[in-house]
Amino acid sequence: MRETAAKPRPAGRAVTPADPAVAWLLASPEPGVRAQARRDLLDQPAAEDERAALDGPKVSALLAGQRPDGGFGGHPYRKWGGVHWRLVSLVELGVPAGEPRVLAAADRVLSWLTGGPHRRSGKEIDGLTRICASLEGNALGACCRLGLAGDPRVELLARALVGWQWPDGGWNCDQRASGRRSSFHETLPPAWGLHEYCQATGADWAKLASGRAAELLLEHRLFRSLRDGRVIDRRWLALHYPPYWHYDVLQALLVLSRMGLAGDPRAGDALDVVERLRPPDGRWRPGGSWWRLGGQGSGPAEVVDWGRDGASEMLTLNALRVLRSGGR
Repeated sequence: MRETAAKPRPAGRAVTPADPAVAWLLASPEPGVRAQARRDLLDQPAAEDERAALDGPKVSALLAGQRPDGGFGGHPYRKWGGVHWRLVSLVELGVPAGEPRVLAAADRVLSWLTGGPHRRSGKEIDGLTRICASLEGNALGACCRLGLAGDPRVELLARALVGWQWPDGGWNCDQRASGRRSSFHETLPPAWGLHEYCQATGADWAKLASGRAAELLLEHRLFRSLRDGRVIDRRWLALHYPPYWHYDVLQALLVLSRMGLAGDPRAGDALDVVERLRPPDGRWRPGGSWWRLGGQGSGPAEVVDWGRDGASEMLTLNALRVLRSGGR
């Protein structure tokens, strides 16, 4: 993996282990949450918790029932228990690179996304490819985090995304779209994936494509119309975890923070939204959810209870990360 110089962090609110929200994260039953809080919020080493990430209850649940082919039965994209979704959640929970079960899951995802049937799923209309690029984007980011950037299939994902990118810097799967504007939902995961690929390989072409996608979001101040400044979709102002393929301001800020761009002045409105949503105890709560647990009605089911009403560890971790990265 190519070493990259750390970008200077804007001066923001001091974060210490005594901060109640940080102390809460450091007491998480999920070692991966503890490790990321220590590393990203306190700039402290977290090797012990990083090694123990596989022992976390959510990680254990996500890996339960894995089959010899690396999947979990059914289609890899089955919402929300298919291997594609579990892989992204495992990476966000900080599983270590090189772990055989996680690598088997990644192999299953890569085989699916680079196979003939999926590769033929896109449709070109008026010179623009209409495809759900969030699939490749999330898989690309996850696989790079797991140390797989050198796999030829991973490069194939990255180059395919660049080839499908629209003139405005984004991606879109809507076959009815005019071609003038991409989908924010389909643009954010590729921006992340291509950034991770550039970080891992030094590929300037991936950096350029990721930067174009980031510029699309920033010119809209992440959620505003270029025409009149109004909110494009009020659902984007609510926080969700996991976001899956959905767009919201916190997930956008998280990706931009990984790119060193959360301090861009045009991200200020979105940072304000996150700050306003912080409750008195400093623990962010979901404003909606895209998932449900199995046995709770019909529709896509999750294998992990991420929490619907109370404080969310992952939302709190991510909110504190982006505010710190944005100099708040």
